[in-house]
Amino acid sequence: MLSPSCPLTSSPTTEPDCAKRLILRECLERWRTETQQGVVDTGRYRCRYVIWGRGPTLVLIPGPAMDAHAFVMLMPRLQAHFRCVSFSLPNGTDDGAHLMTYRHADLVADLFALLDHLSIRQCFLMGTSFGASLALAALHAQPARFSHSILQGGFTRFPLTRAELLAASFARFLPGRLGHLPFTRQILEYGQRDWFQVREPEVLDFFIQHHLRTPVRALATWMLMLHKLDLRPILPAIRQPVLMVCGDHDTLIGKARDEELKQCLPMAARAEIEKCGHVPQLTHPEVLAEVVRQFLLPACG
Repeated sequence: MLSPSCPLTSSPTTEPDCAKRLILRECLERWRTETQQGVVDTGRYRCRYVIWGRGPTLVLIPGPAMDAHAFVMLMPRLQAHFRCVSFSLPNGTDDGAHLMTYRHADLVADLFALLDHLSIRQCFLMGTSFGASLALAALHAQPARFSHSILQGGFTRFPLTRAELLAASFARFLPGRLGHLPFTRQILEYGQRDWFQVREPEVLDFFIQHHLRTPVRALATWMLMLHKLDLRPILPAIRQPVLMVCGDHDTLIGKARDEELKQCLPMAARAEIEKCGHVPQLTHPEVLAEVVRQFLLPACG
């Protein structure tokens, strides 16, 4: 068993020798030819999902501004060991979702609807950013279903500033996508370019393009949902081993939120990736894949 005082690894800073450095173009081509893709109606929206690989099931939950493609560079490095499953969160444009009525619990229920559709009774769970909050709620709601979990860029709560709250409240009624708003590309490039320098330039553009396609209403809805969310009351009851993975330069989450989450989880260990921001699944997929394997493969025996 994993204990809070016995972390898996403290700083996996370099690529493992066994990891082939796949470029984005190769990953996208393999995604197109090797994955199984489908759609399930959860009762709230038409959920698009993707499956890649064989072995114990690992469900990967993306953040709100990326769909399952958030893991396009991570899944090729895991599919030899795990049956990787990911999906898209509702966006309210072409999936039938009525975002105005959505609650955090509805997103968790959608996750369980997907698992039931795929007949997944037990699996590993990995959530990134906003997806980590869904993973935590799922661990609490049905603990027998998940033996181990990984949280990348997780947090217990994420209150907005007054300006952010006003902006999100207004943006919830705006049509269009983030790419229609002025200076969005420039803001994304400025905030992320340092951490994407380790990859080919196409990876940063891939990341930005996905964000620019995000509906403004959807992102505003998730921000307002985060403002109300406080997971601290349920965290002491989560007894599964949890690995927290963070970048040492993840300014979006920050050290305080990261430490608060670790203190609230009884069975949490922590792994830090050096020279890394908020999206290691795209900037440091080799290192992140090795961390995932180290944590989960012993549990497969």
